[in-house]
Amino acid sequence: MKAVAIGILSSFFFAVTFVLNRLMSSDGGSWIWSASLRYLFMLPLLLLIVGSRRNLRPLLGEIRIHPWSWLWWSFVGFGLFYAPLCFAAAYSPAWLVAGTWQFTIVAGSLVAPLVYETVRTGDIVMKVRPSIPLSGMGMSLIILAGIAIMELSRAGHVSPRGLVLGIVPILVAAFAYPLGNRKMMALCGDRLDAWQRTLGMTIASLPLWVILSVYQWISHGLPAPGQVLQSFIVALFSGVIATVLFFTATDLARHNLHHLAAVEATQSGEVVFTLFGERLLLPDTTTSALGYVGVALVVIGMVLHSLVSARPSRRPPRIEQTDAASERSV
Repeated sequence: MKAVAIGILSSFFFAVTFVLNRLMSSDGGSWIWSASLRYLFMLPLLLLIVGSRRNLRPLLGEIRIHPWSWLWWSFVGFGLFYAPLCFAAAYSPAWLVAGTWQFTIVAGSLVAPLVYETVRTGDIVMKVRPSIPLSGMGMSLIILAGIAIMELSRAGHVSPRGLVLGIVPILVAAFAYPLGNRKMMALCGDRLDAWQRTLGMTIASLPLWVILSVYQWISHGLPAPGQVLQSFIVALFSGVIATVLFFTATDLARHNLHHLAAVEATQSGEVVFTLFGERLLLPDTTTSALGYVGVALVVIGMVLHSLVSARPSRRPPRIEQTDAASERSV
């Protein structure tokens, strides 16, 4: 499936986030600057790309129609996703953050009923609530087992406080990212492409990043030059290239919930790419045999989840509303 191949490629570029965030944290960089600088750098890059494609005006028109929805779901999908990940990098190695982040595969399936899909049949517009793909959820248990084993392999090396501060923020991010992404897909429909949607969410999330940047500047000063450079690399590779690739993959699978779950499962590839990247850039990183077992289970779970999720569902979606006149309110 083309969407799955694109999803795997995006996971390679996403891995840059985990490795460089850990590197910046190890060098004493603030997680607030790591989070804020990524999106502040993404803005001009995306403006240049979308503007050169002459797609900026349609995007701004869409934002003006539903400004509060854009602000809220961009805060959820970008703000509550990335800030917690940067915070967790201060307490956990990159491979462990990347591994725990794979809970988003399970979270993506759990949030499915929260997002309505609009289906048009002739003059009839149907508002459909998808069901949770239970077949894929079964395979997700393997991924969860791998995450648990990875966390267990680390438990003897950090305090209970460190474990909590390293795990809870990632769980928040794991739910926020797929929820924000799917809500924005439902809001935009087919009117915007992946580049436009990424730029729109970046613009709408700017108030958060500006507030965090001003706070950090006043309280602790400007970031070090090394952190600025590394944040730019994260913005380019992960924020622009990886995000657009992932949004493109989810757009290709957006009309099939099970294919969409398979695309989200490809992000488990981040664990493998992050593990090798961290060992290359941070030689002092250690991974026990138990940790490798956990990583293997996560990857196996990803493959099985993709295969099972691609099967046709026997459960029909729930039709919440059938009313041609209600199209404006959808």
